[in-house]
Amino acid sequence: MSDAVSYTPSHLGVCVTDLDRALRFYRDGLGFAPVARYDVGNEVAHTLEVEGDVRLVSQLIAKEGMVVELLYYASPEPQGEPSRRRNQLGLTHLSFLVEDVDAAAARLVEHGGTLLTGTRASLPSETGSTELVFLADPDGTRIELMRLDG
Repeated sequence: MSDAVSYTPSHLGVCVTDLDRALRFYRDGLGFAPVARYDVGNEVAHTLEVEGDVRLVSQLIAKEGMVVELLYYASPEPQGEPSRRRNQLGLTHLSFLVEDVDAAAARLVEHGGTLLTGTRASLPSETGSTELVFLADPDGTRIELMRLDG
């Protein structure tokens, strides 16, 4: 028996305040497709690290191997704020490769995103350059759009 332990990526979770609004952004804007939906109650409350009566919708969405779990808590209500800085501990952003940063950003703004001024950059490298910009989803989760040249 090998001492090595194998880990296969599964998904990442994003807590949202409005599931329909989040689906408009992630499904209609970014092109994710719904995979599975779970209506969850107190039967798994002990695993969620929240207190109170639990009423949760877990909506799994996927695109090209990336799976995101949109977590909508009807009860207890979501708390806190997403990371606003890339040097904050924990998940800071989701990144997507795009062919046209401006067109992709405009599409996400049409679907409820907010362009974050002052976050656009062009980074030269030995093999080409990278153009990027950050947006926020409807709840403030940071989304990076990147175009790679070279």
